[in-house]
Amino acid sequence: MSSFTIRVELHDANWQHYVDMARDLATKGITDVIVADNGTSYKMAPAEYNYVGNASADDVLEAAKASAAKTGKRYAVFVTEATRRTWVGLEPIQARRSA
Repeated sequence: MSSFTIRVELHDANWQHYVDMARDLATKGITDVIVADNGTSYKMAPAEYNYVGNASADDVLEAAKASAAKTGKRYAVFVTEATRRTWVGLEPIQARRSA
């Protein structure tokens, strides 16, 4: 599996545009949560997202572009594939339980 960090900037958007986009991204397996090696989940910085799976960088870019486009705002999307990621200062969160 591959890991990707995605940055999406919506131009002239409000917070609700980001909320709506995040919901759509989540349907594609792209979330604003990253999981450390020890299993702790962290909330990513605003407008940054995470994908771990079998898609290619191009696939992830297309998915993020489609979600951004649904907002009706101009956007910029940046996708990086990672072999290792590390961070400091992200807020730990409780893992969401599935129903």
